[in-house]
Amino acid sequence: MVRLSQLPEASRTSLLNLECPVFDGRPWVEGPSVAQRRVAIISTAGLHRRGDHLFSVGTGSVPGEYRIIPRDTDANDLVMSHISTNYDRSGFQKDWNVVFPLDRLNELAQQGVISSVADFHYSFMGATDPRLMETAARNLASLLREDNVTAALLVPV
Repeated sequence: MVRLSQLPEASRTSLLNLECPVFDGRPWVEGPSVAQRRVAIISTAGLHRRGDHLFSVGTGSVPGEYRIIPRDTDANDLVMSHISTNYDRSGFQKDWNVVFPLDRLNELAQQGVISSVADFHYSFMGATDPRLMETAARNLASLLREDNVTAALLVPV
């Protein structure tokens, strides 16, 4: 990952002046202990399975679009199409758990640290204004409920 000080002046200034949105409400709720949680991964690494359609870029992009990644997806079948030229993909290429820690979740479930791993996981394209993602987030929340997910591991990239 490139450091802010290494970015061109225009990019650095743009990032430093980004508005940080404030959301009304209180999203956190009480729930079961960690040992009773069913966990899903939500990443912003722009991940998808080989054969899935690529994430849109520019004027054709859909704010908040995401890809569904089944639990039985093999690491060699997962592709990163993150659009940022500033993102170093070498960690992902060596170990998918850097941005999609499915192996680690499976280990935690086997050890009884968490109850289970969700059947489906999700990846968004990063660098999207969260205010534009509400519709997609509500849709995703419904999918998580259908899968009986009680905790989400957020992996920002």
